[in-house]
Amino acid sequence: MSAVVVQLLILILLLLVVPGIVGGLCVEPHNHSKGLIFRWVSGQFLLWAGFQILYVPLLLMEQKLSCLVNVFSGYVAILTLLAVILETRRWKKREWEKKRPSEGIWLWVVFGMLLVFQLVQAVRLAFNDADDAYYVSVASLAESSDTMFQIYPYARGATPLDRRHALASFSIWIAFLARLSGMRTVVVAQVVLPVVLIAMAYGIYYLFSVLLFPEHSDKRALFLVFTAILILFGNYSVYTSETFLIGRSRQGKATLGSIVIPFLIYLLLELLKRLQNSEKIPVKLYLLLGAVAAAGCMCSTMGTFLICVPMGVCGLLGAICLKRPKVVLPLLLCCLPCIAFGLLYIMLE
Repeated sequence: MSAVVVQLLILILLLLVVPGIVGGLCVEPHNHSKGLIFRWVSGQFLLWAGFQILYVPLLLMEQKLSCLVNVFSGYVAILTLLAVILETRRWKKREWEKKRPSEGIWLWVVFGMLLVFQLVQAVRLAFNDADDAYYVSVASLAESSDTMFQIYPYARGATPLDRRHALASFSIWIAFLARLSGMRTVVVAQVVLPVVLIAMAYGIYYLFSVLLFPEHSDKRALFLVFTAILILFGNYSVYTSETFLIGRSRQGKATLGSIVIPFLIYLLLELLKRLQNSEKIPVKLYLLLGAVAAAGCMCSTMGTFLICVPMGVCGLLGAICLKRPKVVLPLLLCCLPCIAFGLLYIMLE
């Protein structure tokens, strides 16, 4: 039992604490309204982007999983150190404000109950989807054999590079979590990750509610309650986004549709809002958009074009409707990870 507690504490550190610290790099110095949720979500995207960018060269060089674990651990340590230093400086200059009591407290209680129910059910009713025979097996083989996409999961024999699956590192990220925590890969994928990723998806929905109702806490709670109800009753097909979120979040393509693309849309709405108000666009916003692009490629090779399409639409809206053509170039630069991995996909054919 004590070993399980230690493993859970390590996973809490990797999935909650460290992203929450690293996310401080994306927060504007004088804007604390977005709170810990934005820090946690944005920090996780910075870590996912770094994992994908470090993983692909090591994959092509046929390096071991342990090499990737060491390199990425150094990347995490550097970002954490920079975030701590930056936050220490902000802490000294920060002016504390008194918060008003939250409105619609009972609505928040109802939403909390719905969220907890979904998290419990996601773990209690965990099942082996047909795609788990590949994705979870790849993660298990990577952790046990210290390789990355070098063993065929269906027959345990050597296999050439499968560019369609190998360029997306989500399964290897699961193996990374299992390697550092000591927990079995299947348990990480089917028990721990659904809780974290579903909570992360609702964190993004909360950010949408802040964007829609900046001054009304009760309306935010009502928005989240209706969102939770829609997700609860969204299993009318095995292909719905609700089914992917609750039942298949451990798979990269589900994370792409349920977390990465919604967060991308949130950031693009934030960008358009600033353009409409003629506000200066912080570099950190573009940096985060680039991280989202790399994270989309980490989840699935489909992310190479599914990420570029919304960015292109946002660029056209900003350039034509809001008459800010200068926004096109930064958005194009944000798409560079997708363009690079897309070209690599073609070259490996």
